[in-house]
Parts: sequence; structure tokens; C-alpha cells
Amino acid sequence: MYFSIVIPLYNRPEELDELLSSLSKQTDKRFEVIVAEDGSTRKGDQVVERYRDRLTITYFEKSNSGPGLTRNAGAARTSGDYLIFFDSDCIIPSHYVAEVSAFLMNNAVDAYGGPDAALPTFTPVQKAINYAMTSFFTTGGIRGGKRSMEKFHPRSFNLGVSKKAFDTVGGYGPMRFGEDIDFSLRLMKAGFHTALIPEAYLYHKRRTTFRQFFKQVYNSGIARINLHLLHPGSMRVVHLLPALFVTGMALILLTGLIQPEFLLLPLFYSLVIFLDSLRLNRSAKVALYSVAAAWIQLTGYGSGFLAAVWKRLILKKDPFNAFEKKFYD
Repeated sequence: MYFSIVIPLYNRPEELDELLSSLSKQTDKRFEVIVAEDGSTRKGDQVVERYRDRLTITYFEKSNSGPGLTRNAGAARTSGDYLIFFDSDCIIPSHYVAEVSAFLMNNAVDAYGGPDAALPTFTPVQKAINYAMTSFFTTGGIRGGKRSMEKFHPRSFNLGVSKKAFDTVGGYGPMRFGEDIDFSLRLMKAGFHTALIPEAYLYHKRRTTFRQFFKQVYNSGIARINLHLLHPGSMRVVHLLPALFVTGMALILLTGLIQPEFLLLPLFYSLVIFLDSLRLNRSAKVALYSVAAAWIQLTGYGSGFLAAVWKRLILKKDPFNAFEKKFYD
């Protein structure tokens, strides 16, 4: 099986360098790389040139249109029968392509996703954000758990799909946030099968500041309502939890002004996060940052979700008019 790896790129040449370096060390070399520059001012063309003797690589530039449509433009230039999409802030273990190839040889699935992890070299903030995005205590544990082996919704930072399935559903839609879930839902509606490959993990650097992380999860909360309107019936109880967390904690804080003992609840939650992260990361600093990251993830996603409920479900605004600045700034 021959793979085509598609990488959308926007102003991140340093990350591209790390990603291409990891791809050049794959034990299975049966793949090509397509880098799609999405209207960047800081381009990755010189980085690509350094890897031409180690990778079969194509680089092209296009006007800015967001990650989904940029992946489509990259997919149009592929020659493989199976596409793999990575975000530029990923580092790929050397066994990745070999593991995926072995899995697909024995399992007839049309699309797959894989988990993410943190490298020891990641900053404390990146490790904390990784904890928040993968921990059971922040709802992140539902993303990539073995319980999700069936009807798994792959995320585009680590997603593979057959060229046939990709072309059948028309690739990615125009959404800038939630475009990967929209893509997965359309695959399933078309009758294609998805799966989680636990061994196909990668190292996802994610955002480097808490401010960037808040913006990311806020937009994800908005996207969940847009996905609900695009795909009625796709909403699950777990998607409501961050919004319930925001409203519940607000009520607890207000009640705490009268009955201070109620303030023990957020303190207890923070202690649980601290101890769990300390167990996993063996670092008090990362554990402290994990408390902040967990609160940011839940309040950011929850507040974006609630804002979208108000603007899209109650005021009946369309996605662009409701969230033009958040989607395109």
C-alpha cells in the first residue's frame, strides 16, 4: 500500500521542519508528502528544499482558505491510494507508517484515527495542554479511547482515509473549526467504516500559550453547535458537559458568597486534576499548569458552546454573521 501524506501549513516553518524530520526517519518508506502552503507570510519552501533528498515531496502555495479546503487542495495532488493527514505541529514516531500499513492489511476500514501523546521535550505548558486534551477528568478521555474503536471519529491532526472514500464524500467542507468531525460524520453517513488504531499515535505539540489554547477550545465549542445544525442527531450528552461545567461552577461560586463551603467543590476538582497529572507527568510544575489547562479547556469550550446556542439556536444567525471575527481573525 502506498500512502500520500498531506500537510496544510500556515506560518509554521519551524514546526514543518520537525515534522518532516520525523517523516524522514520512518521505517516504512512507502509514502509521498504533499505540503500545502495556505497563504502564509512565513513560508516553508526553504524547509521543504532541505528534505528533497530524503523524502518524495511536493510543495505548493495557495491563497488562504483554512485547513479543510487546504487539505482538499493537497489531496488533489496525491498519487497514493490511501491519504494521511497531519497537522504541522505533529511529530511522527518512526514506526507510524509501518503500524498503519500492517493494520490496514488485516482490517478493511475506510478511515482511521490515532491517539496523541507528549514528548519529554515538550514545554510544561504543552504537556499540561496535552493532559487537558486527553484526560478522563476533562472529557478529553473520550477522544481516542479503546471504547471508541467502533464508529470512531478521527481528528484531522492524525487521520487516514482511502482515496475512494475521500473522493466519494467530496473531501472536507468549508468549516474552519470542526471540519474534521463534519468530514467523519459524512463518511459514516455514506456507509464507510472508521476505526481507531491505538499504535498509530503521534506527538502533538498543540498550542504553546494558554491564550492560544483558550481560543482553540472556544472555537471548538462554537463548532459543536454548527455541527449539530449540519448533522441533526450528532449531539451527545458528553458534548454538553463543558457547558454544564460552566453554568454549574458559576452557580457554585455565587452560592459560595453566602455559603463558603460550596467553594470546596472547585478546589476538590482542582486537587483531583493536580494529583492525576502529577501521577502521569511526575512534575509538580506540569501538574499545576494542568489545573489551569483543565479549567481553560472546560470553560473555553463551554462558553463557546453557550455563545453558539444563543446566537445560532436562539437568534437564528448563520455561522458567518454570528462568528465572523472568531472564525477568520
